Parts: sequence; C-alpha cells; structure tokens
Amino acid sequence: MLTRSPAPTSLLDRLTEAGLAWGEGTYARLAAPIGAAAFGLYILLTAVTAWFMPDANWDMLPYLAIAEEGTYPDAQALHDYAYGTVKADVSAGDYKTLTDDGGGFRSHMAGNAADFHSLLGMYRIKFLYAEILSTMSSVMSPVEAMRLVSVLSVLLFGAIALLWLRSEGALALAPVVGAVLIMADFGEAARASTPDLLCSALFLGGLFAYVRGRDVATAILLFLAFMARPDNIVFLAIFAVLLIAFRQKAWGVLAGFAASLVAYFAISHWAQHPGWWPHLWFSSIEQHYNMDGFDPPFSVVAYLKAFAASVVRAISLNSWVGVSVLALAAWYASSRAGFRLGRRAGILFAALVLGVLAKFTVFPIHDTRIYFPNLIPPFLLLAGPFMALWASVSSKGRGAAPLHVIAGDKP
Repeated sequence: MLTRSPAPTSLLDRLTEAGLAWGEGTYARLAAPIGAAAFGLYILLTAVTAWFMPDANWDMLPYLAIAEEGTYPDAQALHDYAYGTVKADVSAGDYKTLTDDGGGFRSHMAGNAADFHSLLGMYRIKFLYAEILSTMSSVMSPVEAMRLVSVLSVLLFGAIALLWLRSEGALALAPVVGAVLIMADFGEAARASTPDLLCSALFLGGLFAYVRGRDVATAILLFLAFMARPDNIVFLAIFAVLLIAFRQKAWGVLAGFAASLVAYFAISHWAQHPGWWPHLWFSSIEQHYNMDGFDPPFSVVAYLKAFAASVVRAISLNSWVGVSVLALAAWYASSRAGFRLGRRAGILFAALVLGVLAKFTVFPIHDTRIYFPNLIPPFLLLAGPFMALWASVSSKGRGAAPLHVIAGDKP
C-alpha cells in the first residue's frame, strides 16, 4: 500500500523540497521556450556533426556518378571521376573501407567500371538529389555539396518540426520529439551522404502543409519528396486511397500523388531502373555484380526468406520497429484518455502506419533510413492531444474542474 511521504524535518530536506518546487514551477512557466531552445540546440549540434563528422558510405560513389553522367559519358571515365573525387575528400582509412573488403563487392566495384556503371539505374531514379548535387558541384567540391545538402536538410527538418509543435501549442514537448529523433537514428541519417534526410524534410513539410490545409504547398512538397526518394509512392497511394474512402477533401495530396504516379513510370524508364524484383534481389537476397540484363525469375520462397531475414534484422539491429510501436502506444494512451485525433489527422496517422507496413512488405529491407520519413510525423500529430491531456491533469491538480477535450484538427 502506497503512503504519503512524511513531511521533511531537517533544514536540508526543506531546502531540497523548496528547490524542487521552484524548479518545477519555473519549468512549468517556461516549458515552451525551454523546450524550443533544447530542441533547437539538438538540431544545431546534429547539423554541425553532419558537416564535420560525415559518414563515408559506399553509396556516395554511385550518387556522385549519376550527378555527373552528362560530363563523363564513358563508363570508365565516370568510374574514375567518382572514385577519384571521393578519394580526394575522405581520409585514407575511409577510402580503403569503401574500396577494399578483401575481394568482395566493394573491391570488385573499385576495379570494374562496367559493373559499377550497371548499378547506376538503381540510384539514377533519385532524380532530385542527383540534380541538386550536379548544380552545387559547379561551385564547390562534390563531396562538400553532399555534406551541405545533409546540413540544410537537418535544419529544414528541425525548423518544420518546431513550426508544427508551435502550431499545436506544444513546444513544451519539443524535447520529447528530440528524444524520438535520437531513437530513430536522426543523427546517423544526417551524417550519411544520401537523399534520405532531404526526402524526410520535404515529406515533413508536405504533411505539415496538409494538416494546416495548404493544398498547393502540400502537392509541391510531397511531389518533391517523391522525386528525392520515389519509393514514397507507396505512402502516397495509401494516403490517397484513405482520403477517397473516407471522403476527405484534400486535393493537394491527390494532386501530389497523381503527379508522382506519372513521374514514377517516366523516371523509371528514363533511369533504366532494373525493376522491382531485380532491385529487391540485389538489396535483400544477394548482391549481383552486374545488373545489365539481370532478370531472375520471381521466387516466392526467395521472397519469404528475404522477408523473414529482414524482420529479424529490423528487430535486432534497427530502431524503426520500436519507434513505430511507441507511436501506436502513444496514440492508444491518448485515445483511451479521451484525447483523440480529429478526422483529418487520424487519416494521416493511419496512412503513416500503413505506409511503413506496406513499404516493408513491398520491399523488405531492414534499414531504418528507408522508413524514417514516416516515423516522426505520428508524434507531431499526437502533440496536440497530449498537450490537452497535460492541461487536463494540471487543472485537476489545482482543484479546477476537469477538462473534457477531444483534440480535433486545426482550421
């Protein structure tokens, strides 16, 4: 049986209790600016880390190559450019890691321009990222351009998250969102020279525009997010279906989906993408050294093995499953407390969750970066209900009448 702690008797106990009470009261009054400042500091530190401590990952090589294909049409010249550029801008140890794995995939690609070139269709489809790198490389080092894109993506993502929390009157919860970002490997995504965080920032902006009813911005930003990572077509398709099924007017989402669907087939053909099954085989079953003409017959057994292996790796090695479960638990808790999402926000929440499941089913790969765009928006959607719950609990603690609020959508 729980009992109330006895009143403090010593001077030290009274001073401690008074200090804690003062700290609690001060934080309660200044929770919003403190939360915003703490979150902003985390975003700035992440951006600084992305610039000064970037991760030298192998995907840098094909991304640099697709950005300059127009300048180096010959496979060997393009190979030499990509490898030479990376060698000039990373440490000797990092370069050795990228090019020498004891005779494996990386060693082979470092010495075979034709096979390296055959892989580019799987990267060329990230059209927006390639164009940005190509443009920026004319005024700075290509590797620095990659780092700058990452830094700007971090800052853009953080700014949109803060604006979203501010619109919900939930800046006090900014440190919680920062903690979720840490769990979701935000720092790792920031340090990687890939289009993943650029896509996530544009995606978050598109969803925020949807929540605020800004259809033009929704369509543009969701389309740009798709152009950075075309696999977002899975989420857009689910979102569009749910909106139509529940008769929710959101022409910005539907326009963004329609434009993305048309662009998907056009870009896939232009990029000479090998197709869904060959790409899945390469990513989740076995790395194939030359993708030109590679078209293995579809195998249910091979797919199920890849699916099972990715499930095990996702649970044991990555964080996106745990973050997704945490979001569902938070949604359940707020709903049971009577603070539910409104119709518009609820449809988006469902689309985000189903989008993760569908993306994994369509293309079972375990990396958190693949699902990162869908991981943070659910927590931002729940910020409003949780602030209402906080206000209700605070009112009860002060002896006021309890609040009976069901969180809805912003106009």
